Amino acid sequence: MTALDIDVGLTDEMQAVRDTVHRFALEVMRPAAAELDRLHDPSDVIAPGSVLWDVIQRFKQLGLGDPARYGSELSPAQRALLHAVVLEELSWGDVGLAISVELCDTIAPWAQGFGKQEAYEFFSQREDIGCLALTEPDHGSDHVGFTEPIFSDPSVRPGCRARREGDEYVINGQKAAWVSNGTIATAAALFCTLENSQHGLKGGAAFLVPLELPGVSRGKPLDKIGQRTLNQGEIFFDDVRIPDAFMLIEGPDAYAMVWEMVLKIANSAIGQQFVGVARAAFDHALAYARERVQGGVPIIQHQSVKGRLFKMFAQVEAARSLARRVAVAAAVSDIPYPYAAASKVFCTQTAFEVASDAVQIFGGNGLSREYPVEKIFRDARAALIEDGENDMLGLMAASRL
Repeated sequence: MTALDIDVGLTDEMQAVRDTVHRFALEVMRPAAAELDRLHDPSDVIAPGSVLWDVIQRFKQLGLGDPARYGSELSPAQRALLHAVVLEELSWGDVGLAISVELCDTIAPWAQGFGKQEAYEFFSQREDIGCLALTEPDHGSDHVGFTEPIFSDPSVRPGCRARREGDEYVINGQKAAWVSNGTIATAAALFCTLENSQHGLKGGAAFLVPLELPGVSRGKPLDKIGQRTLNQGEIFFDDVRIPDAFMLIEGPDAYAMVWEMVLKIANSAIGQQFVGVARAAFDHALAYARERVQGGVPIIQHQSVKGRLFKMFAQVEAARSLARRVAVAAAVSDIPYPYAAASKVFCTQTAFEVASDAVQIFGGNGLSREYPVEKIFRDARAALIEDGENDMLGLMAASRL
């Protein structure tokens, strides 16, 4: 029995996509992730000749980055379900690489989704590596806290600001080292604050920015405990000029509404991805328990190990059910924010707990880099902070109950 045995609602074509992505995760992503995770210097992960570039190129060849490509014969609910399956499978392979490749195909769809035809025509002609540029060195959770008083406090002065000059916007400031794909991205969805805003962070604007523009520079890749396969780093803006056509939204009312929408999508996606991480940890632990002999028998015959494995199994299944339910519901209606937050918080916490239990089942071997679960544990730990720190997201969601 595997976790895929009771997948329901998948057509034969959807199952074929799932199986293709699973093979890609197993045969391409896992070997590449093991190689990249061992690199001491994160600059080597993105160096010319790195296997990272082969993974990105081969992912693009799959043509699965944008759910709109899944086929017009699928309903919105089916498309959302299939995308959840794809995200889970990719993250079962490696979540750092999954996040990186999923961002590759995001910039043109942003333009299309906001009805910015000129921007769409520009970005759809490019093969961009995208990124979401939001947090700043002095403003992390502040930037996502659209339910909190700090979000509209006029005394808060973010470091990255835009001012209008004629038919252009001029951007100055910095985005923090946590921008995923930050030092390799060719285009960004940039969230910053208008220079003359009297609404604090709420008085923001969103832009699509080609990152080859004059005035754009990068920091060095971030060295971190987990998700070392995911490039992250600072982006600096020095009098960067953006045409009005590349501005998505501006003003306090529109900005708060759009940012809530963005966070719903991001939180839901993270939930789906970390189901894959939890499943990977469980799969490794189950296989190891069947092979490792202690006390004269495979350890899966010991009651304590059996009980731990069943708890892990139940946690993975519960997380998958929540993540997929939220993903499908969001595709057919405007779900309240607490559901997206619950998906992110519950699924990432599940991944962390299941990965920790996997390390325990491996015993001393679980602490060794020769075995995969210590990496999965490090990757899962990062998820409790990325895309909104879990406690902060819980407080925001609670204010909307």
